[in-house]
Amino acid sequence: MSPDSVDTPSAGDRLMGDTRLALADACRRIIDELASSTADSGSFSTAAALVQQAADILEHHTHGRPYEPAEASLGSMGDYQEHLFIDHSPLVGPLNPLAPPMVFTNDGTEVTGRVTFGGAYEGPPGCVHGGYIAAAFDEVLGFAQGMSGAPGMTGRLSISYRSPTPLHQALEFRGDVERIDGRKIFTRGELRVAADGRLCAEAEGLFISVKPETFQRLITDRSASDQTG
Repeated sequence: MSPDSVDTPSAGDRLMGDTRLALADACRRIIDELASSTADSGSFSTAAALVQQAADILEHHTHGRPYEPAEASLGSMGDYQEHLFIDHSPLVGPLNPLAPPMVFTNDGTEVTGRVTFGGAYEGPPGCVHGGYIAAAFDEVLGFAQGMSGAPGMTGRLSISYRSPTPLHQALEFRGDVERIDGRKIFTRGELRVAADGRLCAEAEGLFISVKPETFQRLITDRSASDQTG
């Protein structure tokens, strides 16, 4: 694996022994069950009480991200994206129960995201909601441009849906940097069903490089918001 590779396994060495991972996985299971369960009312009531009890346990402890002290030393959005954001990403983050999660690998700026969407992500019957497909493309193309050396934020994202994207099947997103023009980073990607290569969607993204001082201001504002929230 190259020095600039992205590694986001569901339980990598970075999170070995981290009890938050077990909790996030349990929450993912609850979300998936709730999306399709036909249990009786009493079972739902019992489950709700247990989940509420878990939330109460966490509510009475302090809050904040463990990486906050390191934020001031980050030099770029790329550092934040690669080292801090990834664990809590709503698409990739193993510690975020909203994430399927997607697993990334890369070769330079070419990024591959592999994911299986469960029932909680359903739009049309048996298919992934188009909004989640767009969000996944934003993540994949965002990581691709993040390897460009001058990463930025999404300026424009265009999705062309080619065929229904199935739930409960392995999918493969691919994205790469097409060209760079000053602060503008142009990217392109595609989504296929892993088993047969069927094309489900294509995407084009424009990202705008962020100046270091702008990103540092975002970090400062975020930290201040956490402290007053």
